[in-house]
Amino acid sequence: MTINAFGLGAALQAAEGRIIIWGLHEMMGLEAGRPHGPGLHEMGLSPSEMLLVRAPDIQTLLVIGEEALRTPAVGAVLLSAWGEARAFSLTASRRLALAAENGGATLFLARAGAVPSPSAAETRWSVQAAASAPLEGGAPGRPSFSATLLRRRGGGEPRTWTLEWDRDARSFREPAPLSGAVVPLAAQRPAEAWDASGRRVA
Repeated sequence: MTINAFGLGAALQAAEGRIIIWGLHEMMGLEAGRPHGPGLHEMGLSPSEMLLVRAPDIQTLLVIGEEALRTPAVGAVLLSAWGEARAFSLTASRRLALAAENGGATLFLARAGAVPSPSAAETRWSVQAAASAPLEGGAPGRPSFSATLLRRRGGGEPRTWTLEWDRDARSFREPAPLSGAVVPLAAQRPAEAWDASGRRVA
């Protein structure tokens, strides 16, 4: 799912070589699909860099997040949740923010099937898949995302970026601008011409 892929990419950058804890709500796995080994490999993620923890409910997911954030060896925590839940209260988000501050890890909370709610998060984003630019030879392009910054603590106007994930550099980057080249006409025959009366000229 797009939001999980974006969250994993952000966690990889934030972890800076330390372990990543991915807490996955079971409902998210059922609705959006469970992690796929080859897909994680294509993200540039090694199994030795991540610990996947499945949570049967949101309350358990929050506990996983708090405990992981307090662990010095952890560099980033991604919590993936599905649906609305009272457990996602402002108080719960403050507890997570405090645990991240004290432990030194970065927390990413990916929610699907839910509307935004008040939280202590530094930023709030809306993420969707974007069309990727094909590589040479018509090979599939890099994973691309449309990421809109909806809210940032301290203010600021909403803004949208189109970003692609570079597996080798393990970072997001803005796509290269289009070349501006003109698409040639069909090479098998000359272009058709028309006279002033609108008749085709051979």
